[in-house]
Amino acid sequence: MKTTPDMREAVMTAAKAAVQARGYNALSFRELAKEVGIKSASVHYHFPTKGDLGAALARRYTQDGATYLEELLAQSDSPGWCMDRYIEIFRSALANDNRMCLCGIMSAELDNLPPEVRIEVDKFAGVNVAWIERVLRLAKPDVSEAALKKQAMAIFVAIEGAQLISRGCRDIAIYDQSVQAYREAGLIP
Repeated sequence: MKTTPDMREAVMTAAKAAVQARGYNALSFRELAKEVGIKSASVHYHFPTKGDLGAALARRYTQDGATYLEELLAQSDSPGWCMDRYIEIFRSALANDNRMCLCGIMSAELDNLPPEVRIEVDKFAGVNVAWIERVLRLAKPDVSEAALKKQAMAIFVAIEGAQLISRGCRDIAIYDQSVQAYREAGLIP
């Protein structure tokens, strides 16, 4: 029998997979309960509202992502190596049953997200852009902060967009070709 913390984690795991596959709006406490093997009231015990669950998912996703990105910079100060690993994060989601970045798919539904979820999704974007900016600084130490920030945002948007379109077409090659084109154009180191 699962303990309460284990059950909370099981709900989070199932909810993450559901959102990455079908989006936030398709998230159902009844379906999560069925998948995890508990009653819907038990899901509500851990997450009183769908907004609470969505915010917890985005917060965890952002924290886990930030930790991983910091580990990458601790392993290497090579901008190309770091960006290769970063690009692979988004590619691996596609390779895993054509899933999306959790916060990317939530961003597509921004108008329908509760404020607490929007805040967490915005934090994800901020963490990613700041990290990319740090990587770019390694490659371009003499470039202005404003220019690096603009390029970092462009890279983040390009990667998320390539993932979204690749997913919609159900063709991971579109992602790979897009990334290659970004590199050839000099957007990504």
